[in-house]
Amino acid sequence: MANLREAQKRMTRRLLLESGLELFKAKGYAATTVDDIATAAGTTRVTFYAYFSSRSELMKALIDERLNEALQRVRSTEHGSTAQDLVATVADGTPEAIMAWLRRTADNWPVIRPIIRIGRDAAVIDPELTDLVERWLEEAIGDIEDGLTAAGRFEPHQRRFRGVLAMAQLDFVAQNWDRADWKLTRDQMLDELGASWVRLLT
Repeated sequence: MANLREAQKRMTRRLLLESGLELFKAKGYAATTVDDIATAAGTTRVTFYAYFSSRSELMKALIDERLNEALQRVRSTEHGSTAQDLVATVADGTPEAIMAWLRRTADNWPVIRPIIRIGRDAAVIDPELTDLVERWLEEAIGDIEDGLTAAGRFEPHQRRFRGVLAMAQLDFVAQNWDRADWKLTRDQMLDELGASWVRLLT
């Protein structure tokens, strides 16, 4: 019986997260209320507050859980979250490893992109969420720095900034690829991005 209750709680929480994400995508963060999310999840405002103290807490959970899940990031004492495969890829440093990681990441863009866009929109409206996405990107930059450190490449003062440059490129391309007219195919775009990462990180 206790196991069934726990499963129902997990299901309700998941429904609230999914409903929030879909409404944020459709209506925007500013126009979506707690009541909207609760109704879409088939529950009540009271139930919403049993799981999340506010709309902004639900947004934080989307970044912390959904985004990290999509990118296989796990909790880390050093960075908040870490992607061991990114650390290992950067430490490896071969063009093949870097290209393979970028292709896997690009396959997840349809999941990643809306959460990051909503997070940035939410940060404009909700002071609690200021720099939420940027803090998350800092964690990925830390992974690149760790990979460069493990490989012993570059001077210590160069490693973090090279991570900043690499993640800035990836973030911009990921956020704009579907609406930009860059006159190249997806494979060509990934080849160019990969070549740039190889130059930056090896």
